[in-house]
Amino acid sequence: MAKNEKLTAIKGMNDILPPDSARWEWFEDKVRNLMGRFAYRNIRTPIVEPTALFVRGLGEVTDIVEKEMYSFEDKLNGEHLTIRPEGTAGVVRAIVENNLLYDGGKRLFYIGPMFRHERPQRGRYRQFHQVGVEAMGFAGPELDAEVILLAAQLWKELGIDDVRLELNSLGQPEERKAHREALIAYFEQHTDVMDEEAKRRMYSNPLRVLDTKNPAMQDMVNAAPKLMDYLGDGSKAHLKAVQDILDANDVAWTLNPRLVRGMDYYNLTVFEFITDKLGSQGTICGGGRYDYLIEEVGGKPAPAVGWGMGIERVLEVLKEIGAEIPQPAADAYAIIPDASALPQVFKTVQQLRSAGVAVQMHAAAGGSAEGMGSMKSQFKKADGSGARFALIFGADELAQGKVTVKSLRDGEGQQVQQSLAEVAQWAGSLKSAA
Repeated sequence: MAKNEKLTAIKGMNDILPPDSARWEWFEDKVRNLMGRFAYRNIRTPIVEPTALFVRGLGEVTDIVEKEMYSFEDKLNGEHLTIRPEGTAGVVRAIVENNLLYDGGKRLFYIGPMFRHERPQRGRYRQFHQVGVEAMGFAGPELDAEVILLAAQLWKELGIDDVRLELNSLGQPEERKAHREALIAYFEQHTDVMDEEAKRRMYSNPLRVLDTKNPAMQDMVNAAPKLMDYLGDGSKAHLKAVQDILDANDVAWTLNPRLVRGMDYYNLTVFEFITDKLGSQGTICGGGRYDYLIEEVGGKPAPAVGWGMGIERVLEVLKEIGAEIPQPAADAYAIIPDASALPQVFKTVQQLRSAGVAVQMHAAAGGSAEGMGSMKSQFKKADGSGARFALIFGADELAQGKVTVKSLRDGEGQQVQQSLAEVAQWAGSLKSAA
């Protein structure tokens, strides 16, 4: 019989293993805590959605829809489905389907995996994870500023200083239409320096041409008509109000007239937080206002603004700056010289856990359950576990109805005996301050 072939994960879809998973949990806890302080509530949407949601919501000629989506036909009923490439469209669909705006606006956030078929690189994978915020049903520029301030506060609490904020306004549809016509006319005069991708997009989505990374096109693109010159007073006032709130909160920003973002649903404010710590993949958070997407997905017209943040990228930045992220460790490690004592040991350990103490049990290694290993080897494991105390369930202690509690982190190894009949009275002395 042939040996079973070892199966491996799909390229660009990675396992997150201990101890690295502790970094994720720490980050997610920071996010959830901050969201609570800004009064944003958690929403959880399906991983799989109708393909039409993303085609209509993101735009047919975006890179995501054209090249990157994992789409398939459900063999059971013929439905065309897509594994979500981003979070906003699904949240909007949920808002519409469940009529969540009937009693006013909603501040929401999500954390979860997204999927895009792209070339895996540092901080950018086929399965990647996003934090996103969506403020639905609010038209005012103060909400644009609020979601930006939320992200800025997160950088502060994570200890990330080297992040710059770029702003732009995409105005309203009529303003963009006039700018679009001017852009196309301009590009038609400069096809000689345009690559094939730009020529292809020139008529379908000329704004995307402005986002080119082709060095040979930079001078031409820099001289292209600026959307800012086509904005009306209302759009300009909206952007100015956002900028004023950011200024009042000492959040630095720069205006980038070429900032368009990768989705077609944006209007008015768009923004990105950018770092130089990750090479060319510098954007770690981006978003903007999308007042027409809810209607596009079939709901009653309603304004909205939000952003998405790549967790992998943020964690890479934290690694670059040497951020100290605490590793979880048990309060106590149970050392068990004789397996026959396990029933009594488990009873005590369960009492401690019920009292809020984190206890790691020693267990027989390898394929044998008979021997628990030497005291020396158990102490070595106890020390390596990071636990603050060792609980020694020796024969002498158990005969007296006691357990020896030995400190592992005080440098002296102080120890004291405690009664097994009075666990609740001394359990608190084992709890970590955290």
